[in-house]
Amino acid sequence: MDSEKNNNKYLKIVASIFLVGFSFYILKELQVILLPFFIALIISFLFEPFYKWLRSHKFPAWTAIIIVVLVIIILSNITSVFVVTSINIFKADFPNYLRKIEGFGTNFSVYLSSMGISDNTIKESFDISKFFSGDKLSELLTDVISSIAGIFTDYILILIYIIFLLSEYGSIQKRILKAFSKEGARNISDILNDIYIDVRRYIVGKTLINLTHALLITTIFMIFGLDFAIVWGLLTFFLTYIPNLGVLISTVLPFLTALAQYDNIVTPIILLIVMGVIGYLIGNLVEPKILGDRLNLSPILLIFSLVFWGYLWGVVGMLLSVPIMSMIKIVLSKFESTRPLSILMSYEVVSAKKDKKQTEIAFK
Repeated sequence: MDSEKNNNKYLKIVASIFLVGFSFYILKELQVILLPFFIALIISFLFEPFYKWLRSHKFPAWTAIIIVVLVIIILSNITSVFVVTSINIFKADFPNYLRKIEGFGTNFSVYLSSMGISDNTIKESFDISKFFSGDKLSELLTDVISSIAGIFTDYILILIYIIFLLSEYGSIQKRILKAFSKEGARNISDILNDIYIDVRRYIVGKTLINLTHALLITTIFMIFGLDFAIVWGLLTFFLTYIPNLGVLISTVLPFLTALAQYDNIVTPIILLIVMGVIGYLIGNLVEPKILGDRLNLSPILLIFSLVFWGYLWGVVGMLLSVPIMSMIKIVLSKFESTRPLSILMSYEVVSAKKDKKQTEIAFK
């Protein structure tokens, strides 16, 4: 009897390892199909309120979908053209800025020497060319921007997904009720309902927060006359979808540009302080107030998910990591056998009763 239990235990472990490995393989190999689907899912969440508004004003379903798709095409084309133009301008001018930053380091080492500090280690620490060349850094930044622009490259597939997703919102619950028993249909409906509410709340709320953040930063950069102000604003909008790391990158790059552009150190430091204060206020006051704790994901889990999805799907995978992990956590929480995993993924344990009170009815 004991040997049989041990055998079953080993079989479960082997099956779990095989399932994880197989899932990883599928996610990596089917990136061309799955990545556009998740992008389409997020876009459909953003435009679903507009779709519902059109339907509430007596537009037929097919007409509403066509209008939504046309709006998406117009916005994505404008964004793509702007991003490509920004990449070309940035690539042309960035080597000059890098030389200015290196010159700043050289001047600082000369200043240290005039103060009687002649330690070669200190001087060498300001030799930026030792760590990366202008071409390498320019290529790295170009890759980041290109990855973001790549969101809009799979037009046809993304638009097809969006059309089907929007058309599914109104009829999916009816089909679930017909396909399963009453109890089974209720469980499935609850899962889809929770995913829909939490992920929509995150995506719409986070998008509005990022847009506000980007507009504030861009306005401040324009007031100070910082070069590439709109480019940095655009990067801020996209990169702040990535927890912690995105905010850091979107702060350091404009600061380096300010160091190279201005003839004094005071203005760059003021900009750095302003960016830090805005980032802190938005991240610690505005986001918790708007998004609440419905996602409730562990910080350690967020870090690992950034690494995992970043490895699988690059920068776009990092942008999608939080919504994807939220979906996984919600699904796991709905089944008795996997609920412990959902609890381990949480930052704070919320009682089922309290969680249920926060649930809204999305499929009507």
